[in-house]
Amino acid sequence: MESLYNKEKKLETVLNRLEDLSKSSTSYLGELNDLYEEKNQLKIEKNEAENKYNQLLLEYNNLKKKLKTLEEETQRNKKLQDELNQDINELSQETDSLVEEIDKWQT
Repeated sequence: MESLYNKEKKLETVLNRLEDLSKSSTSYLGELNDLYEEKNQLKIEKNEAENKYNQLLLEYNNLKKKLKTLEEETQRNKKLQDELNQDINELSQETDSLVEEIDKWQT
């Protein structure tokens, strides 16, 4: 009798444990689903961030090229300005020289 009582007690214990396991497994399933949803959301956000990064990288490279072009144009303009200033100085010297020659002829 006592062994029957012990067996019944053990059986109840096992049944209670099984019931707890089935309850906990459904709660784990819910948590797993939540984790999968969060994982998918993070993947979407990661892809969006990568796309934005690639767009910014393209824009950066375009701006870098434009800056290089502007720097080259500025260098060309500076060189032309220097040449123009040199021509102006030469003309100024020639003019001074001519004015001196005219002054000599007039005196």
